[in-house]
Amino acid sequence: MNQFRKVRADPARLTAFELMRAVWGDAAYANIAMPHLIAAHDLNPRDAGFALELGYGTLRMQGQYDAILSTLVNRPLAKIDPPLLDILRLGAHQILHMRVPDHAALNSTVDLAHYCVGPASATLVNAVLRKVAQKSVEEWIEQLTPIATTPLVNRLAIEFSHPTWIICAYQELIRDEQELRELLAANNRPASVTLVARPGRCTVDELIDEGAQPGHYSPYAATWQGDPALLAQVRSGNAAVQDEGSQLVALALANFHEIKPEELWLDLCSGPGGKAGLLGALARIADAKLLANEVSEHRAKLVRNTVDSEVQVLVSDGLNPSWRPGSFDRVLADVPCTGLGALRRRPEARWRKKPRDIAGLRPLQLGLFEAGYAALIPGGVLAYVTCSPHLAETELLLADLLARTGGNLLDARPLFVGVPELGDGPTVQLWPHIHDTDAMFFALIQRPLR
Repeated sequence: MNQFRKVRADPARLTAFELMRAVWGDAAYANIAMPHLIAAHDLNPRDAGFALELGYGTLRMQGQYDAILSTLVNRPLAKIDPPLLDILRLGAHQILHMRVPDHAALNSTVDLAHYCVGPASATLVNAVLRKVAQKSVEEWIEQLTPIATTPLVNRLAIEFSHPTWIICAYQELIRDEQELRELLAANNRPASVTLVARPGRCTVDELIDEGAQPGHYSPYAATWQGDPALLAQVRSGNAAVQDEGSQLVALALANFHEIKPEELWLDLCSGPGGKAGLLGALARIADAKLLANEVSEHRAKLVRNTVDSEVQVLVSDGLNPSWRPGSFDRVLADVPCTGLGALRRRPEARWRKKPRDIAGLRPLQLGLFEAGYAALIPGGVLAYVTCSPHLAETELLLADLLARTGGNLLDARPLFVGVPELGDGPTVQLWPHIHDTDAMFFALIQRPLR
């Protein structure tokens, strides 16, 4: 047996380390990789919770840790062996942001380095993390970004561990420093598990009877602490996990006016199926019909597993539709975007996304909007939705779209029943720090009768 394997690593910390390697070594998505890793290590609920907090928290805050670590090692971080750098980040997170005593964080991380990398690396980890523990996180922030001399965006980037370009994008919308701080802090808090009770199949009261709590605004929303698979209604498919913001934008389209029997609806980009599941249930109750379109066969399968049998799921390119123009009363165009509104759910996304991604998505977003608009009957409405607050993906893109199509932009705020602080309109921007939802953007465009 390899001599490096004589030291045992704590299973929860080993799981978090393997998550880091899966994300940065294999380009995995944390939310997909982590359940498999927890199962592979057979972690009990307590250890699984610790591994989640450690792994996801380290991914979110690694910008802050890299800034600190770069002052404590004698070479650029890019020159450090990636597994060793991940172990240093994991140790820094335990010391600076978790309820782990410094000695326990230090000893367990040294053991992890010895087990996974080797004794020489363990010596380096011991020396570096001892230096990390000499200051509080507030002291490190002040050392790295002195208030008197550091521009606000650079200080916030270290303090809240966000890339500066994302903070600058938020500043275009939120000028108040305190509110901007609240948004950045909200992005660093794990989102609660939000459920949707599918209309006609389950009620929120039934979820409450199983121990859930009611949601904030959606009449179909409930929150749950723990594994949603423990709920019978979720296992049966009568309820599912769905962010309340995602529910609200689907409901806003359904709330436009009373649903008439035989209306035809289109979900243009329906994968993985959350909004299609809710819209399909509402359409079925009112004797309307929903077509759920998805370009990816894999994602279309997820949609089929989500929606009622009455919903037709079509695998096709929304840019080259097979349906006739002017066929649908309501269209949902939840277009591919950078996902900057869901950073609290995707801990690694802030580091993977780049400004160039926005320009790369623009032709697709424009094309899908135009295809969705062309699918409307005269007087029909299109909901343009993105899970991003970036102006280039929302208001600026919308202005271009309206100029191209001649559609009428309607005031969407009355469609978000009971939701406060919706701004000046006519579009709606939800926020995690205000509404406890993903930062969903919603605009409603009507095709003129003539």
